Amino acid sequence: MNQDERAGTGPDEAARLEIGRATATDLPVFESWAAGEGWNPGPADGECFLAQDPDGFFVGRIDGRPVSAVSVVNYGEDFSFLGFYLVHPDFRGRGHGYATWQAGLEHAGDRVIGLDGVLDQQDNYRRSGFELAHRNIRYVGPAAAVATTTSGGATIVPADQVGRHAIEAYDGGRFPAERPVFLDRWLAAPGHIAYAAVADGGLVGYGVIRPAPAFAKVGPLFADTPEIAEALFTALVSGLAAASEPGTSLDVALDVPEPNAAAVALAERYAMKPSFETARMYTGPVRAMDLATVFGITSFELG
Repeated sequence: MNQDERAGTGPDEAARLEIGRATATDLPVFESWAAGEGWNPGPADGECFLAQDPDGFFVGRIDGRPVSAVSVVNYGEDFSFLGFYLVHPDFRGRGHGYATWQAGLEHAGDRVIGLDGVLDQQDNYRRSGFELAHRNIRYVGPAAAVATTTSGGATIVPADQVGRHAIEAYDGGRFPAERPVFLDRWLAAPGHIAYAAVADGGLVGYGVIRPAPAFAKVGPLFADTPEIAEALFTALVSGLAAASEPGTSLDVALDVPEPNAAAVALAERYAMKPSFETARMYTGPVRAMDLATVFGITSFELG
């Protein structure tokens, strides 16, 4: 039996590709493929992502075997975000990924779509109408290096001590759409630690850290000033370290928008090193966002 026969290829393989909506039972497929690509998904990611748009996840199957995947998650009537664009290694280069991609794009309707794609695929994304907005850089470093704590002129408190509507409103100035359903899950998911920064009776920042197999991940990290961002960052990392088993060696990642020089400086100040980059791209204009207050994006999968 040759390699093509083992993989199931043949003249009718494309005709046998069946693309349908994924459900919670398919999440392990998405997560295992993402882990295989080094994306390091958190254990609670899938359920939080699916809650935002249960109809936004697609899987392609051949003879019942999953071979391709994509998510196009809708946020309201104007914006969608594309992620989890994956094809099983045995089935790459045969058009299955692109067919699944097209099914996902149809789900977005006439919404503007965003994505965080690998840099060498930008030309392919442009052919589907995406244009570069900016790069994001993943920085990774030892949590032990984040030993100092600062106040940044704000009081750092658990996020559940702040009204959820205040967090939603603050988040809305730093993301292309409202996302209350997602935030409701993200802030309270098992293992997630969320802090808010308060000054003069108002919210001036918030952030979340979550565990993941290879390294913990901070996201989002939004703050009015670099000093407040640093205060939140150190509190989040210290909070996760305190919740971990004694003696556990932790690494932590922060995904920063490259145009925010203060965010880059924050990561470098704590001995974090660039791991890889993505291209944030959109199919059209999105509402104004204060990128200078975005020190860490939420996730490469959902924006």
